[in-house]
Amino acid sequence: MRRLALLLVVLVAAGCGGGKKATALAPRAPETLKPPTAQLDASKQWTLTFATDRGTFIVALEPRVSPRAAASLVALAKRGYFDNTIFHRIVPGFVIQGGDPTQSGNGGPGYTTIDTPPSSTRYVKGIVAMAKTGSEPRGAAGSQFFVMTGAAPSLPPDYAVVGKVTSGMSVVDKIGEFGDATDPNGAPTRIVVVQHVTAASR
Repeated sequence: MRRLALLLVVLVAAGCGGGKKATALAPRAPETLKPPTAQLDASKQWTLTFATDRGTFIVALEPRVSPRAAASLVALAKRGYFDNTIFHRIVPGFVIQGGDPTQSGNGGPGYTTIDTPPSSTRYVKGIVAMAKTGSEPRGAAGSQFFVMTGAAPSLPPDYAVVGKVTSGMSVVDKIGEFGDATDPNGAPTRIVVVQHVTAASR
């Protein structure tokens, strides 16, 4: 599954209590889409605005750092791919993860992009990066993304960084509370719905 490889390592000391998985929206069937053929104009400032039922937060994209993943996120947002999805993984003090309309942790757009992160990459609070499986190469990305709600200095530079939260970090922090720190799977204790994602540039 598209999970952060370090998740079990981070939580092993906390135990493996089973949290109850909250459900609200009907999962969507998997789709097979084609990746965008053009990259974003890196001379512009690109943003994704996430409107959730807990508030709104804005992510400033970094197309120079991860051009393929950034272009993919914008294309997916414009087609409404993220609308009415949930944060299917929430680990307090670590990450919130979304972008999977199937809600299974396995879903994606049917294609993979690669933006290999530099070895100096650090995952600090507010960073937005792409989730991947442990068997996929460094920088692999589908549609699942995660937002850091705390610093993880031991997380290896394997995940393509696509941006940073520039507004609404308090909303992200609130969403990050809806998880059970003892659950290694990160099942949310309360569903948070991504109602709509808007891509914009200036």
